[in-house]
Amino acid sequence: MAHLSNTIEAYILELLGERGGKLEIQRNLLAEQFACAPSQINYVLTTRFTPYKGYYVESRRGGGGYIRIVQVQLDQVDDLLASYQEEVGQEITKDRADQVLDSLEEGKLLSAREARLLQIALSDRSLEGAKSQKNHIRASILQNLLLAIFS
Repeated sequence: MAHLSNTIEAYILELLGERGGKLEIQRNLLAEQFACAPSQINYVLTTRFTPYKGYYVESRRGGGGYIRIVQVQLDQVDDLLASYQEEVGQEITKDRADQVLDSLEEGKLLSAREARLLQIALSDRSLEGAKSQKNHIRASILQNLLLAIFS
């Protein structure tokens, strides 16, 4: 399943590159092309084309339904910061924080070493003394990090 998801993601990224970062495509046609269920396409979109990874996805269901994917441009830094901040919110799990850090690394906003160090700093083990406040403290640290990166 992961291989298929990677293939679908690569295909969509290729199309986005060819079309200047904007793509409109029918979900059913994409599913037919990869011989998979439309839900597999939804999975790829919701996990790999998210605002905090620099994408805006709009979809319309039904017979004439479509998926519109727009890649956020680097000159839209304020929008990207707002997307990250919204994703982090007031609380964030370790796994979700790792995804945000991976996205920042992919976007070249953090080096691989910086991302790894931050993942360790935000780990459950590092926040062990916080008990029930781990996710809140993790979000607060990540929010401050985002402000520093985008300032």
